[in-house]
Amino acid sequence: MLNKIRIHLADDHQILIDGIKTILHTNPRFEVVGFSINGTNLYDEVIENKSDILILDINMPEKDGIEVIKEFAEKGFPCKIIILSSHDDLRIIKEVMKLGSSGYLTKKCAGENIVEAIQAVYNGEEYFCKSVREKIFNTATKNNPNLNKPDLKGNLALTDRELEIITLISLEFSGKEISDQLFISVNTVETHRKNIMKKLDAKNSISLVKYAIKHQLIKS
Repeated sequence: MLNKIRIHLADDHQILIDGIKTILHTNPRFEVVGFSINGTNLYDEVIENKSDILILDINMPEKDGIEVIKEFAEKGFPCKIIILSSHDDLRIIKEVMKLGSSGYLTKKCAGENIVEAIQAVYNGEEYFCKSVREKIFNTATKNNPNLNKPDLKGNLALTDRELEIITLISLEFSGKEISDQLFISVNTVETHRKNIMKKLDAKNSISLVKYAIKHQLIKS
C-alpha cells in the first residue's frame, strides 16, 4: 500500500482552502493534515504535521509567502512547496523558484492542475501550470528569432520542461544561461540534461541539435 501524501494548505481565504480540500479529498492518496490562514509559525506546523507538501499563497497577513519560503530556505526545507497564487508576475515566479519552491500554479488553473502538480512535485519533479510555462518560455525566447515554440503533441517522449531545455541547449545556451532564463538552478538544468540524453539515447550535444531541428524546435 502506497503511503499517503501529507499536505498542508496555507491561504488567507478560508473558502479557497475549503475548495482545495474538497478537490484533494477525492483522491485516496492525499491527506490534508493542516491548514493556515497566515504565514506565522508555518515552519513549525509543517514539521509537527510531518507534511510532505506545502501549498502556499504569496499574499498572506503577518508573514507573506516570500518570507515563508525564505525562512524555509534558511532553516532547511522540511517539505516541498507549491505556490498557489493569483499572480503570474515573472518577477515573483523567478524569486520563489530561486528560493527553492518546487512548483507554481495560478489560482485560475488550480482546480484543473492541483492534483497533477502535487503528484509531480512529490515524485521529485518541478511543476508549472500551462499559463506560467508559456510566460517563462516566451521570456526565454523573446530575443531568439531562430527559436520555435515546441509542438508538444509531436514530442511526447519529453516533458514540457525538457523540451524547453533541449531547445535552449541547441541554441548553445550555457547551463548558467538556461538557469537564469528558466528561473531554475544550474543543478536542475544538469539533471534535466542527463534525463534528456538518456531518454533520447543521445551521445552528445550534436544529437540534441539534430533532434531539435527534426522536431522543429529550432530552424536549421
